[in-house]
Amino acid sequence: MGWSVALACASVGEPAEVFRPGLSSDAGAAAELARGLYPAATIVETGDTVLDFALWPYEDEVFVGSYDGALIVCDRRLFCLDDDARRVADTVAAVLPGARCGVLVLHSVLPGCWFRWYEEGRLVRDVFVTVHDGVVVDQGPRLPAEQPYWDAIDGGAADVPLPFDHEEFGLRLAQTMMFGRGIAERGEDGFLPLELPLRRFKLR
Repeated sequence: MGWSVALACASVGEPAEVFRPGLSSDAGAAAELARGLYPAATIVETGDTVLDFALWPYEDEVFVGSYDGALIVCDRRLFCLDDDARRVADTVAAVLPGARCGVLVLHSVLPGCWFRWYEEGRLVRDVFVTVHDGVVVDQGPRLPAEQPYWDAIDGGAADVPLPFDHEEFGLRLAQTMMFGRGIAERGEDGFLPLELPLRRFKLR
């Protein structure tokens, strides 16, 4: 399966405990965050959806979920990997005091993975790899979940082509660091991350 994802996810506490059945999104807080991300735009609320349909928004929309102790933003601009993408990522990471935040970007056609990890609003890890260009960014201490993927490169293997699956790499980080389970994995408690409710906003 080819995943296209432009997702920022912050939580206070262990993700497996924060993300649980019965979570509802605060529409007012979601709208406030959307306006904060794009103060120069006109923000129009266009309804509710779930994460499964929000992972790869159109260019003129943003999806926000604001929960008890957590928030999610899906924003296509994260895919640009530019200053505006970093601004969006930095902003989401700083909203909740004491939160940890992961930012994951995958694309099903352009094979690469961008992942950023924040702790209490501070960028700790920034990594960007592509199948054709290898390791583009590798800054900050590697997270335990990603170390097995680096063994070949650390052992002297070339990084072009990339010696591990970029999509598996990104989804593993999302599982371990962001949700406490696979993004498409329904736990014994019945919770499935893809069913998280989000609010949809159009930018004009």
